[in-house]
Amino acid sequence: MKIIAIGRNYIDHAKELNNPVPENPIIFLKPDTAVLKDNKDFYYPEFSQNIQFETEVVLRVCKEGKHVTPKFASTYYDAIGLGIDFTARDVQQELKANSLPWELAKAFDHSAVISNMIPKEDLADVYAIDFSLQQNGQTVQQGNTRDMIFSYEELIVYTSKFITLRKGDLIYTGTPVGVGPVAIGDLLEGYIGEQKMFSCKIK
Repeated sequence: MKIIAIGRNYIDHAKELNNPVPENPIIFLKPDTAVLKDNKDFYYPEFSQNIQFETEVVLRVCKEGKHVTPKFASTYYDAIGLGIDFTARDVQQELKANSLPWELAKAFDHSAVISNMIPKEDLADVYAIDFSLQQNGQTVQQGNTRDMIFSYEELIVYTSKFITLRKGDLIYTGTPVGVGPVAIGDLLEGYIGEQKMFSCKIK
């Protein structure tokens, strides 16, 4: 499987990092070695002094697709979860300043926290999902998928023009405003509505 991650998919998040609002989805990849599941601990890497959380709703791709049409895009994901796109912000800023790709700041080991997945039919409205992140018991990020710039279907259509989607792939759909740093000893807990989806201790 692969992780397809979307950057700057909420207007306020783009603004908080002083980035322009994109006209098309911004796509980057994380390898399977980035996955951190089953509420396992995250170990702070030695190459960064500024690891930041980015909480995101995640889609699970359920079948292979290339050049997916808008009419059928909604049939290409079957479940929804919650994740964190950990970002080495200092590394990213250095790479961006030199017009280099982001991968070292985004694709490192265990940089993609993922919860268990909920079948999409079990959610009242997949297009209006309230989600949040608590850091040491305090809510630090809140979002709703209705505020995304590009919908799930638009992301699937656009991505599949360039990259074949395969069963089991994960699509991280972007983060809302409120990203911030983590420190050793922190406890991060993600929620969809009132349902806790994951917990992650920083070590």
